[in-house]
Amino acid sequence: MEIKKNRVKEIEYELNDPDFWANREIADAKIKELGELNELIKRFNEIERGLAQIEARGADKNAEKELDEIQFNLRRIETENLFTGKYDKGSVILSIYAGAGGQDAEDWAAMLYEMYAKFCGKRGWKTKIIDERLADFQSKTGRRPLKNITAEIKGDYAYGYLKKEAGVHRLVRISPFSPEKKRHTSFVLVEVLPDIADLRGLDADWRGMKISPEDLKIEFFRSSGPGGQNVNKVETAVRIVHLPTGLSVASQVERSQAQNREKAMNLLKAKLVKLMEDNQIKELDKLRVKVKPEWGSQIRSYVLHPYKLVKDHRTDIETTDVEKVLDGDLDLFMESGILNKEYRI
Repeated sequence: MEIKKNRVKEIEYELNDPDFWANREIADAKIKELGELNELIKRFNEIERGLAQIEARGADKNAEKELDEIQFNLRRIETENLFTGKYDKGSVILSIYAGAGGQDAEDWAAMLYEMYAKFCGKRGWKTKIIDERLADFQSKTGRRPLKNITAEIKGDYAYGYLKKEAGVHRLVRISPFSPEKKRHTSFVLVEVLPDIADLRGLDADWRGMKISPEDLKIEFFRSSGPGGQNVNKVETAVRIVHLPTGLSVASQVERSQAQNREKAMNLLKAKLVKLMEDNQIKELDKLRVKVKPEWGSQIRSYVLHPYKLVKDHRTDIETTDVEKVLDGDLDLFMESGILNKEYRI
């Protein structure tokens, strides 16, 4: 923590330099870093203060609960200290796609979105749906079945925590859609991208990214989701296809076509930046990779029948408390992945 405090002093000293704002991008990054460091130090001081108070008054009926909370907060600080990736401190664009499994897969997509929304809510992160395609049947489960959904998740370290959730998630259960009550397996693909439009002071390649209009197919359609009075009346929703790669994005949450177009373009740039990094390509015009959804081996299985088990196939971490996991308690899996050096990148 002393290193963090010394870094605060360094930045505060630099603030007094008349040339501090000469480069706005770098200055913004340092101001953001200063705010994050001060927040971290504040959290650590609160932990020390809490421990001192418990020690001063001795054991009582509240001590155990308070110690559990202190331990959770300390573990969270230790975990976040391991986030060294370029985008780890930032927000997230989360997409979920129903795969093999028919109606069960579309219901499973809705279950997974609810799970992540609850996880984010517990951490105080804000979730906003950008685009969604509902399935064309009435679910017996009370959920809105989804073909796919994309949401913005705004919160500190959201990408660091959620990036390892990307991959195929498998569900095994007695199908609520089967008259014979047969066991059914369904699959859903989770995609996690850094919300590059929310970042300041990092590599700004995406801001100057020039995409040729000839490489884009832009479509307008009526919103089927949130959007106030314009829903199903005006074609405010926007879908953009990047023809060289086949990447497709959409936004229908904003009230105007211009706002949805801007949001869709930011989402497309986020996908292109990630694709360029994955393929070690520095220039967009050299990116001619046709992208297909990666339906590889599943990263995690959720079994509701004939027994109950959630197992991460990368770390071998598992729990029988499936309901707790589906209720958004993902700390066991996320922390084990982050703390595992072989698994961490």
